[in-house]
Amino acid sequence: MRSHYCGQLETSLVNQSVTLCGWVNKRRDLGGLIFIDMRDRTGLVQVVFDPDQQALFETANKLRQEFCIRLVGTVRARPESQVNKTMATGAVEVMATELEIISRAEPLPIDFNQQVSEEQRLRFRYLDLRRPNMNHNLQFRAKVTSAVRRFLDDSGFLDIETPMLTRATPEGARDYLVPSRTHKGKFFALPQSPQLFKQLLMMSGFDRYYQIVKCFRDEDLRADRQPEFTQIDIETSFMTSDQVMAVTEQMVRKLFAEMLDVDLGDFPRMTWHEAMRRFGSDKPDLRNPLELVDVADLLKDVEFKVFAGPANDPKGRVAALKVPGKAEAISRKNIDEYTNFVGIYGAKGLAWMKVNDLSAGREGIQSPVLKFIPDDALEGILARTEAANGDIIFFGADKATVVAEALGALRLKVGNDFELVSDEWRPLWVVDFPMFEEHEGRLHAIHHPFTAPVGVTPDELKANPEGALSNAYDMVLNGVEVGGGSVRIHNNEMQQAAFEILGIGKEEAQEKFGFLLEALKYGTPPHAGLAFGLDRLVMLMVGASSIREVIAFPKTTTAACVLTDAPGLANPEALAELNVAVVAKDND
Repeated sequence: MRSHYCGQLETSLVNQSVTLCGWVNKRRDLGGLIFIDMRDRTGLVQVVFDPDQQALFETANKLRQEFCIRLVGTVRARPESQVNKTMATGAVEVMATELEIISRAEPLPIDFNQQVSEEQRLRFRYLDLRRPNMNHNLQFRAKVTSAVRRFLDDSGFLDIETPMLTRATPEGARDYLVPSRTHKGKFFALPQSPQLFKQLLMMSGFDRYYQIVKCFRDEDLRADRQPEFTQIDIETSFMTSDQVMAVTEQMVRKLFAEMLDVDLGDFPRMTWHEAMRRFGSDKPDLRNPLELVDVADLLKDVEFKVFAGPANDPKGRVAALKVPGKAEAISRKNIDEYTNFVGIYGAKGLAWMKVNDLSAGREGIQSPVLKFIPDDALEGILARTEAANGDIIFFGADKATVVAEALGALRLKVGNDFELVSDEWRPLWVVDFPMFEEHEGRLHAIHHPFTAPVGVTPDELKANPEGALSNAYDMVLNGVEVGGGSVRIHNNEMQQAAFEILGIGKEEAQEKFGFLLEALKYGTPPHAGLAFGLDRLVMLMVGASSIREVIAFPKTTTAACVLTDAPGLANPEALAELNVAVVAKDND
């Protein structure tokens, strides 16, 4: 039906006849001439209708925004004074000779030129996707996946599909369950990741696997989470963690060079402990210059229990966050707002100190807690934070986890509030994660129970699980974890030890992972992998603030699809056939 796309027209096609299909983006009637901007997925081009062609002109006079049309016309150069430099096709226009209105459009329920609520955008997503930025985002995403496939194909990886209907895997979120009609009372789970299957593929001899795959997690949503999301899933055999990081880093560097003409350079590495100490986060945004500084040793002997308590607690922490030159800019009102903000993360308060005049000693410091801090401690804090006149220092004192979360979040907020974050790309690898973390009196795997520890035997792991490091690695870009992976356990005894530490008994392990434990008996190769969040990666690359901006038909923050009104009620006959009953929950 078409000879060219709208965005392809250029001066080399002048005097040629073209056939275009698309939509009316805008219509203008100027002194007897009718102009439209015609749009398809490649862009816009201006079309002119001559009143001397009466029948054609009368048809053009009926055109309105978003009419779907097909037209034939001749490409002609626009006068130099009329070249539209904001359009890729701005040097040419099409003089129409034929016009067919394929489909009319009613007045739009959303205005492309105004701010529209996200619910309205998602309700009419098929219209929202016609907007240029959404069109660009989805085309960009398609090019990213194409580039990823080319790289992995060229690097000897095989694209292998794994099942969507499977058993639950322990990924830390609730599963989406699918009832089985043929096995009454039993359920499949939609995969939170292909973790176990990709390990089985390594055991099967497919030493380089990848898949761009849908994953499902029933968890609380936010800007970078969806109930269904897409992973670039990679697994390898006979490769070390360094080699896995090298090949995936090469892929991302090549992707940024090809898609954005950006050279990311070599990715630095940082241990998990260093990241938490300096930034309060295992995904630090290195564009932000602010850092946390530990000062607990300086405050152990003060009488102020707010500081002395955590300073003397092995699981406590006292840290300082210096904001250079902002003492005057940060008012008491701002401090109150920041105090409320850190409270979200469990902090009970936010101590602060303004450095007005270092040469004046204690008299040059303004702080509500100054009277509790002796001179030697004060001097130590000012020296360690490298404080200067005009600085403000915030303090966090609590359990180490609370201080990290609260001051880590405050670091990001202050950095954004005062535009301290540089405009650049700052990637890094975070490595040497703890193997386990304590939560509600139990140990849980930081990554997943199949992650291998670093340099210990099964007996040594069981003897000191809290001190064990995992052979895991996360790729972080501008404060966003875009990918994470690990070396996997390939020894049955080590896997049983990990299960034992996690409180997974032999019967439970056999029930949930019997097929994996069985497979580990038959010559399992050492293997390692990494999974990228494709949605997050594309979100960063296009500069969007939410992954919903790079997904064609996303869910809302309540995990609903307002376009199709899903989830919906099931047919009672279908439920009966599945042996499933819906029981009203007693709110009392």
